[in-house]
Amino acid sequence: MGPVASIQTSPRSLARRVSAPVGLLAAVAGGFGYVGSVDPNHPGHYPVCPFLYLTGWYCPACGGLRSAYAVAHGDLGAALHDNALAVVGYAAAAVLWVLWLSREVRGRPAGPRVPRALWWGVGAVVLVFTVVRNLPFGAFLAP
Repeated sequence: MGPVASIQTSPRSLARRVSAPVGLLAAVAGGFGYVGSVDPNHPGHYPVCPFLYLTGWYCPACGGLRSAYAVAHGDLGAALHDNALAVVGYAAAAVLWVLWLSREVRGRPAGPRVPRALWWGVGAVVLVFTVVRNLPFGAFLAP
């Protein structure tokens, strides 16, 4: 008998395999639900960004809560204005979550490793975004 090519599936049940992605989705939905119900545009509900407070510069996350609030209310224009990088991050996280869930449903092993160069690229984009949004010509990126 020759070797049979088969996909190694996890012996775990489907419910157990999808429990982590579904649990994370519930936590994220809860967070977006809270931010969607407590408007960060009104002062006093959330703490001030410590980086902005100490330096006067916008950090890469500044405007992220307002952006999440706008996404929760379906206002993509306001979300992009408040923090365009966060909106890209929300979309990337959603795509990665769908890929994770689909692999778990099919019982496939974890996806490929992310190359180190990609992480450096993401870091460079965040750094450039942070610098540009604090310069006069990048004011359109400021929250």
